[in-house]
Amino acid sequence: MRLFGDTWSYLTTGASWHGELGLAPLLAQQLLLTLTALLIALVVGLPVALWLGHLGRGGWLAINLSAIGRAIPVFALLALLVTASWPGVRSAGPYGRAGLATLIALALFALPPIITNAYVAVREVPEAVRDAARGMGMTAAQRFWRAELPLALPLVFSGIRLAMVQVWATATIAALVAGPGLGRVITDGFARNKYGEGLAGAVVVAVVAVILEVGCAALVRMSVLAPRVETT
Repeated sequence: MRLFGDTWSYLTTGASWHGELGLAPLLAQQLLLTLTALLIALVVGLPVALWLGHLGRGGWLAINLSAIGRAIPVFALLALLVTASWPGVRSAGPYGRAGLATLIALALFALPPIITNAYVAVREVPEAVRDAARGMGMTAAQRFWRAELPLALPLVFSGIRLAMVQVWATATIAALVAGPGLGRVITDGFARNKYGEGLAGAVVVAVVAVILEVGCAALVRMSVLAPRVETT
């Protein structure tokens, strides 16, 4: 019970949220790290997956890349990147020490769900829809933008949602190379036997993960994302 009392005390003390190692600035750092890594993964993986799904080819590539990505532990990848001459442990602006290495590791971790869901989403569009679009005289590009993509969007966004939550929870590993984020509170707390402090950092990570999950799920269900096929 004392552990939970210490955790609650740390979370409800104003001083715990301010300062260089306060929960609020570390939370902002981890959000920045998460969103940047997710953006990199989206720029790299989403166009390729959508294109392959539209062509109906390269499924083996999408699936195998995803399998490889899931098989490689993020911490092992980060360890390899920080010990290499590039990107190494050099600081990268607001991303801190080994910032570039951490971003690369997290972006690669985000690729599997994004690529798999986007490819499957476009590939699973009913052939009858494609035939109807062809019958209306649509070009290949028009079929993709006006018929396939609207139907694929819910599953595409589900992959993005999964990637975001996974990257957010995993971004705490940045603390293992003295990087930014809430991992600093967790590792420092347990290293100094201040278990309430370490658990408080873990609680914040878990609560924000739930908020991100619920928020993204609500976005997917919004009417603006409802699948539509243009008929004019």
